[in-house]
Amino acid sequence: MDKIKPRMDPRILRTRQLIRDAFVELLQEMDLEKISVNRIAERATINRVTFYLHYRDIPDMLEKMADDMALDIKRISENTRVNLNTEEDADWPVLVNVLEHIAEHAKFYKVILGSRRTPIFTERLLKLLTESITARWERMENDSCLTTEGIQKDIAIWYASSALIGTIVSWLRNDMPYTPHFLAKQFSLLRPHFQKNKPKGK
Repeated sequence: MDKIKPRMDPRILRTRQLIRDAFVELLQEMDLEKISVNRIAERATINRVTFYLHYRDIPDMLEKMADDMALDIKRISENTRVNLNTEEDADWPVLVNVLEHIAEHAKFYKVILGSRRTPIFTERLLKLLTESITARWERMENDSCLTTEGIQKDIAIWYASSALIGTIVSWLRNDMPYTPHFLAKQFSLLRPHFQKNKPKGK
């Protein structure tokens, strides 16, 4: 049995949320290099000492924020129920829920994923997606056409994970013109072309 993690003090969560919101607002206004602990503390209406109770410095804050982002998305993925008897649709509810989470926190994700100022978040999400796709394809390896089509599995995984994160980033940069449900459907329609189904006539 895994140990149940103790619930974090709501005051700590609130303070970290204030810091995160302040950082996101500042990142919309200036380059990352110009953002200081003083600026963050002032915008978050806290003092410097309070900031340092949570983070060593700004790079440490970015690392922990990226960890929190990845943990949120991983938790959503793991808590989504899927019908394992319908392999083609197994990823559908997961992707919908992840996109809905991103849309719900659009301001945060537009800044940290939609801009090129904080690559740590994009890199962390790419790593998470790559691990997820790798695990899924290992489960369905016997049914996959990768081998019969002569496709290297690692190249296929790079392609699929990069395509997915590229789609999400472009969606954010274009102010999310499609609903999470529609975007997930579109991606699921594209997926067979590089994953499972063989082209007709082959």
